Amino acid sequence: MSASAAPVRFGLVGTGWRSEFFVRLARALPGRLTVVGVVSRSAERAAEVEAAWGVPVHRSVEALVEGAATGGLRPEFVVPSVPWDATPGVTKELAALGVPVLAETPPAPDADGLRDLWRATGAGGLVQVAEQYPLMAGHAARLRLVQDGVIGDVTSVQLSSTHLYHAVSLIRHLLGVGFDPVTVTARAFTAPLADPLSRDGWTDDLTPRDAETCLAFLDFGGGRAGLYDFTDNQWWNPLRARRMVVRGSLGEIVDDRVIRMADPRTPVESPLVRRLTGTDLNLEGRELHHISFDGRVVYRNEYVGAQLSEDDLAVVDLLCRTGAWVRGEGPEPYPLAEGCQDHLISLAIQESVRTGRAVTTEREAWAG
Repeated sequence: MSASAAPVRFGLVGTGWRSEFFVRLARALPGRLTVVGVVSRSAERAAEVEAAWGVPVHRSVEALVEGAATGGLRPEFVVPSVPWDATPGVTKELAALGVPVLAETPPAPDADGLRDLWRATGAGGLVQVAEQYPLMAGHAARLRLVQDGVIGDVTSVQLSSTHLYHAVSLIRHLLGVGFDPVTVTARAFTAPLADPLSRDGWTDDLTPRDAETCLAFLDFGGGRAGLYDFTDNQWWNPLRARRMVVRGSLGEIVDDRVIRMADPRTPVESPLVRRLTGTDLNLEGRELHHISFDGRVVYRNEYVGAQLSEDDLAVVDLLCRTGAWVRGEGPEPYPLAEGCQDHLISLAIQESVRTGRAVTTEREAWAG
């Protein structure tokens, strides 16, 4: 979406912390995003939200879609920000009304739910999935280098960062694999680990407690593989770093370092360099402007001035891309088929841990 276009109008179903997250981002970028309404099934919660968030609250999806009490302002798409088991029902309800949907991850809690959701909505092409991780600055920069062929054909990805379907999304996109079956071998173990920080804040407690780590090997065939490594609360726990290795036929990317050959006898290494303002005497504000590689920009923050975190930037970008898609001005940001495949593989990881056996997925209807 161009900066001069009208703000993207979207609605929300649900009033939890994630919905508040979307409202906060819209407030940060009023020229780009507008929340036109929220659905709450509870009258008491509706009153609280309307007062605290300053957005119209409706008691039904139909009222939100029709723009009741908003001067006829309809959402261009709706985000069902509800518990996992409620997401498919709300998604189907919206799609039946002809409303584009940006479903939260995962789009359904289990494999049967994914298949049922696809049967109900897949042919309509109205459902996208709110998978923002490929749009996060560092990951987007690495994907750009992979697409440019800097390290040749990617053969393996080792990822220790985020969990399940988000991690699978990154592995799949870096490897360039589609919807073919994958064989998953996974194991989990527990070990003591202090957990000083969570979403609720600092715990002021450094007592080690059992934390589970899951390791999974994903064999996509054709010499392409992924290694998944995740420990409980790794998103927040500062005692567990995030790591990524992307290996290709002509080099590899290790976190923010890129190794490849300049000529047949000269291996060289270059960093991915972030331009972060707001340090020392720089008064531009604390935010990421761009990421460069060998003097060329491979990621650019299109929302400079909002001073958003990298995760926030990815979600904003996803919302704006969804708006562009709805308006016929851009491609699908993350089709339902992709989100279904991500979660199908994440379910295979969990099944392999549970059974102690390798699990091979099947080619599903959404593979096309």
